[in-house]
Formats: sequence, structure tokens, C-alpha cells
Amino acid sequence: MNDEDALDAYSAAVVRIAETLLPSVAAVSVRSARGAGAGSASVISTDSHLLTSAHVVAGAAQAEVSFSDGSVLDARVVGSDPLSDLAVLQADGVTPPPVPWGDASKLRVGQLVVALGNPLGMAGSVTAGIVSALGRSLPTQSGRVVDEVIQTDAALNPGNSGGVLADSSGRMVGVNTAVAGIGLGLAVPINATTRDIIDALTTRGRVRRAWLGVAGTQVTLTPELAARVGSRTGMQVASVIDGSPAASAGARRGDIVITIDHTPVVSATELQRLMVEHAIGRRMELTVWRNGALVDVVVEPQELHTP
Repeated sequence: MNDEDALDAYSAAVVRIAETLLPSVAAVSVRSARGAGAGSASVISTDSHLLTSAHVVAGAAQAEVSFSDGSVLDARVVGSDPLSDLAVLQADGVTPPPVPWGDASKLRVGQLVVALGNPLGMAGSVTAGIVSALGRSLPTQSGRVVDEVIQTDAALNPGNSGGVLADSSGRMVGVNTAVAGIGLGLAVPINATTRDIIDALTTRGRVRRAWLGVAGTQVTLTPELAARVGSRTGMQVASVIDGSPAASAGARRGDIVITIDHTPVVSATELQRLMVEHAIGRRMELTVWRNGALVDVVVEPQELHTP
């Protein structure tokens, strides 16, 4: 294949994705106490649900979505989750088909991706690039971190937040969420974890998470300890909130968390990932390394309440 043929194949893939998905990508406009805002959203169900970024609809109960066919519909916020920067809207009368789901866990660095949005004033915005990196972390306005974020060099235009990041098969593998710098964009991945979040927002309007009340950083274990517990890293507790489940269980600053219910805790991000709904109110065994010995404490995570 010569360079011209390769370019034609690349262009054909981008054109195919754009023609297939753009009708299902809407412009979003909102008004809240903070003023007007805009972004993008994509149709995700035949029940007129759309997926966007939580920061696009922050503070707004109502929104308006506009499609490339000229249709303009009122929408309401079904559920918003600032901790993952995802939100679900519903607009009666949506006719474009849902964007097919992909799986970001199958992405590889260097893979072609296409960013699609419908920002106001830039209808039908399409840019293409590659996956620059995987596993990035994205701080949110809530102070938590979205993990496994996709980094791409596909340019994100103003208002692209909430739009689709698609793979070469035209499946949504991410939700464009941030312009991180020149030639650098980030997208919240579509994977098993975020699909659960989206399902919860669609059906219940909110996401329930468990909370222990500890903050920590990843540390490298000594070779002896690593061999003993079967992991090279753990989470060292930097602080324990007074009155939290961790404090009640006797967790201490300086403890190195090794496992929770026999699941390895290799970092603070991993512990955060394990604090899901079914952990709320359930007694769990937390194994920590303290003063040269493995110590087991029993914790009972509480529900995390967010503003």
C-alpha cells in the first residue's frame, strides 16, 4: 500500500464514522444560576436518553438539545455524577439511533480515534487522531479523580465536552471531557465501570458509592513484603478523617493498606474503584502493614454523600 492509498483508507474510515454517528450527536445548551453553558451529547438509547459530561449540565435541571437535522428539543437532566463527570439527559421525540457502545479497555496506544461533537456555532465538528496514552487520571471539580482516562491528540473544539470519542468501528469508547493542552484531549472511558454508572444514572438518577474516610498515596513495598503479600505496591494512609468508618475501625496514619476483603489494594485509585454500591454497610476485612506486621481490621463503609 502506497502513501496515497493509506491516506484514502484513513479518510474513508473517518468519513464513514462521521456520516454514521453525527446525526446522533446533539448540541446542548443550558441555563443555570451561573449563566448559560454549552456542550455536546450523544443518543444512547431508544428511550430518548442522551449522554453528556456532568460539568456541561452542572446546576441546570433543564436543557435544550439540537441535532444536525435541525430538530430542537427540550431536555431534562435525569441524573448527573460529578465524580465521573458523566450525566444523562432525556428529550422526548429523539429520532436518531443510539451510538453503539465500545469498550475502552480494548484500546491500544496508537489506535485511530475520532472525536465528534456538535458545539453551538460549530455544528458537526469532527477531528481525528490517535490514542496518545491510556490510564491517565483526571481531577474533577468534586476533588475526586476519574481513572483510566483516555488521552488523544484529536483536537477538541470549544463545546466538545460531552461528545463522542469513537474507535475505527464507529463505537463510542469515550466521552470527550477536557482540553488538557495544545494537541492534547482527554476522554472519560466507556468500560464496565462507567457503563454501570450510566445505567444507575438512567434508572435511578444517581450513583451510590461507599466511603471509608482515608486518603493515601501509592508506595512500593519492600521485596520481602511484596513476596509475602503477592503485590509490589500498596497504599500508605496519609490521613484518616475523624468519625469515619476507617477511624472507627482503628486505621492509622502510616498504615500501608494491602488488601480489602482479600482484593489487593495497589493504590489509592484502586481503593476508590472498590468503593462501589454493594460495599455500603457491609463488613469488610482490611489488611494493613503496621509496625512490621500484618494487621487485620474490620471496616464497614458508609454511603458517600456528595453535594
